[in-house]
Amino acid sequence: MDRTRSLAGTSRPSRLLAALTAAVLAAGALVASAQTARAADTELARNGGFEAGLDGWSCTAGSGAVVTSPVHGGAKALRATPAGSDNAQCSQTVAVRPGSTYTLSAWVQGSYVYLGATGTGTTDATAWTQSAPSWQQLRTTFTTGAATTSVTLHTHGWYGTGAYHADDVSLLGPDGGPVQPPAAPTGLTAGSATSSSIGLSWAAVPGATGYTVYQGGARALSVSGTSATVTGLTASTAYTFQVTATNTAGESAKSAAVTASTTSGGGTPGGGLPAHALVGYLHASFANGSGYLRMADVPDSWDVIDLAFGEPTSLTSGDIRFRPCPVSECPGVEPAADFKAAIRAKQAAGKKVLISIGGQNGQVQLTTAAARDTFVASVSKIIDEYGLDGLDIDFEGHSLALNTGDTDFRNPTTPVVVNLIAALKTLKARYGPGFVLTMAPETFFVQLGYQYYGSGPWGGQDPRCGAYLPVIHALRDDLTLLHVQDYNSGPIMGLDNQYHSMGGADFHVAMTDMLLTGFPVAGDSARTFPALRPDQVAIGLPASTNAGNGHTAPAEVTKALDCLTKQANCGSYQPHGSRPGLRGLMTWSVNWDRFNGGEFSRNFDAYPWS
Repeated sequence: MDRTRSLAGTSRPSRLLAALTAAVLAAGALVASAQTARAADTELARNGGFEAGLDGWSCTAGSGAVVTSPVHGGAKALRATPAGSDNAQCSQTVAVRPGSTYTLSAWVQGSYVYLGATGTGTTDATAWTQSAPSWQQLRTTFTTGAATTSVTLHTHGWYGTGAYHADDVSLLGPDGGPVQPPAAPTGLTAGSATSSSIGLSWAAVPGATGYTVYQGGARALSVSGTSATVTGLTASTAYTFQVTATNTAGESAKSAAVTASTTSGGGTPGGGLPAHALVGYLHASFANGSGYLRMADVPDSWDVIDLAFGEPTSLTSGDIRFRPCPVSECPGVEPAADFKAAIRAKQAAGKKVLISIGGQNGQVQLTTAAARDTFVASVSKIIDEYGLDGLDIDFEGHSLALNTGDTDFRNPTTPVVVNLIAALKTLKARYGPGFVLTMAPETFFVQLGYQYYGSGPWGGQDPRCGAYLPVIHALRDDLTLLHVQDYNSGPIMGLDNQYHSMGGADFHVAMTDMLLTGFPVAGDSARTFPALRPDQVAIGLPASTNAGNGHTAPAEVTKALDCLTKQANCGSYQPHGSRPGLRGLMTWSVNWDRFNGGEFSRNFDAYPWS
């Protein structure tokens, strides 16, 4: 009791001394705490100076090698060389602690060199340099997610830019323990099959840097993504597949097996289309300077006829209506009964007639589940009323403008994208395997994703750049044809890292080769957009100079087909192999081709595919 009174009566200087003492003690505790935190940071990158060769590192396509000059520190450094469709990515997986902050750095030389970490559970980290003629340090930080126990570090270059060098790669942060082999993949599913190939896909495995596909227990191929196509198979034969996940610690157990069969050799994969098809849009709901053309008068050259257009009653309603061109606008238009009879006659002759949704004025945004369901119901009504074979998606303008939050094309979250995917899958399931599903996006929405999808290494250009990529990827097993509009666009960069301009063979070869080869997606540099099958791809062109910017002369169209299907008659762009199974050509439009004397269709009919 007296002690308490004595403290209470302490003079003012004594109180100040006590306060200062307490502050010093607190500061000491903070210093000690900071020292403890710094002491907890550990160097987690294995062989970051490459003094032990490539130990701990895995480089795609054998692209990496250890050199003794130039080096930043020590006696060795990494030299990795992009080639073809490979960006020379070298990676390793390290164990980390959940909810912890890490600093990743490396010294690099070269043009367009990237450093990053994926699988963080939060926002993947990326640093890059456009040009580093001498050693330059790249540095970035990230925080792991609540359940993240491993991340994958990587460096990579870019296409057509030559070799890059990296040295002294460092990851500092709390030690997560030794890297463990990944878990076995789940969700292995067989997708599209032809007489000689079967497509497979599976769920991503945390901590995996690659996957190995097994066919009948034997290794078939290795890939970095979560899909693969096994080729060289025999027609009308059942095959069993499994897949494993790999990282620097080893290989997982095999997944559950899936069995799938190839189609018969005599079939025509792709919705019953001929091996090489000509696709054209028919101005069925409007007239312009090309004039109206009755369905019965569409020439036999056209294998797929897209009725242009079904349009929405409002931007976000999802309600689609098709209104045949009225007599007041289209003198000579046939009665509805004759129009439907002509459709049936075309189908009897082996042609496919689709309703095309969208066009320049038909912007559609399925922002809600209700709009999604209305879209399915209204499109189904059109298909049923006219007895059509399927659906073409020709969304342009702002239809996918709300795709601003997605940076992973494999896992979209934006409502307009998610709802569109769900609606198209529902329609495909409703009408069965014979349902023809095609898409006609502009290059802006597809190939420009190579540079600008998501945030992009340039800081982004437009939220719609590459906005079709999630839709195409999610529906690749259901998609009959993708015919990107290779017109009405500016120069686009190809896989050779060069810009190509409309109107020449090189442009069409470069744009089509991206679809048939696959390409890395900007803003998502660790993931590659997988290649489509050649039978799923047609080249989109305007039929005449009246039909759109980027008209390509018949001789240039022939050169493009020669280069893509035979790897002959190529210009400056060399494709990644020959694709004799390329499906064909699409044009805007049947009407403009007739207006131009049938030049486009005649050139297609005369082309020697073999």
